[in-house]
Amino acid sequence: MKRFGAFHIVVLVVGFVFLYLPILLLVVYSFNASRLVTVWAGFSTHWYQTLWQNTQLIDAARVSMMVAAVSASIATVLGTLVAIVLVRLGRFRGRLVFSSLVYAPLVMPEVITGLSLLLLFVAVEFDRGFWTVTLAHVTFTLSFVAIVVQSRLLSFDRSLEEAAQDLGCPPAETFFRITLPIILPGLIAGWLLAFTLSLDDLVIASFTSGPGATTLPIQIYSAVRLGVSPEINAASTILIAVITVAVVAFSLVTKRSEVERQRTERRAA
Repeated sequence: MKRFGAFHIVVLVVGFVFLYLPILLLVVYSFNASRLVTVWAGFSTHWYQTLWQNTQLIDAARVSMMVAAVSASIATVLGTLVAIVLVRLGRFRGRLVFSSLVYAPLVMPEVITGLSLLLLFVAVEFDRGFWTVTLAHVTFTLSFVAIVVQSRLLSFDRSLEEAAQDLGCPPAETFFRITLPIILPGLIAGWLLAFTLSLDDLVIASFTSGPGATTLPIQIYSAVRLGVSPEINAASTILIAVITVAVVAFSLVTKRSEVERQRTERRAA
């Protein structure tokens, strides 16, 4: 095993400072008593109190949470079906094309995805609003859910399903009583990942949103173009906190899923 020396520690510290120092400064200045964001005038929670009176930001946050929750739920159902097809059907004609189409949004630039969806909604005369943003988020979060659930299915011991069916359990009941509870941590992790990605999206939402469907990142970006205020810093800090909680929950669920898988394998051995 290679020794973790001083050079590695320095590189690690520089990397973390480069990544997280701007975020830390934003959080610190959200508690600034001054109206000027670059002049520190003492600690204050004034901007968090005035934030609740900003109806535009509150409405945008509500829309973001609803879009993220609905799109993550739809993406979890569709992503699970995709993962089951790819894992359980094995090699079938058109598998390469099917998997390529499913995972294409992972490498597709967001601006291309947003523009193509905008053209689609205009072509079918679908008025832009809550559902266009939701459907757009489903298209790119579905791929991430499929990857998470697929990894869980690949490590799944199918002898448990075979034993249940040998005892007379129908396939549908076997899925809901055996398969689903075992892969449930993967579904929860996929939902949390999709929720976080949807909550953080700006580019695709800016192409597909409409009247009454302005998300929080769009509202913050629009406000920042007129000048950064401590109120925007406070809203951004809350958004960072929500995403951090979701990411930590995703990591804990993934780790628990891996521990349960190893425990099941040891029992089977």
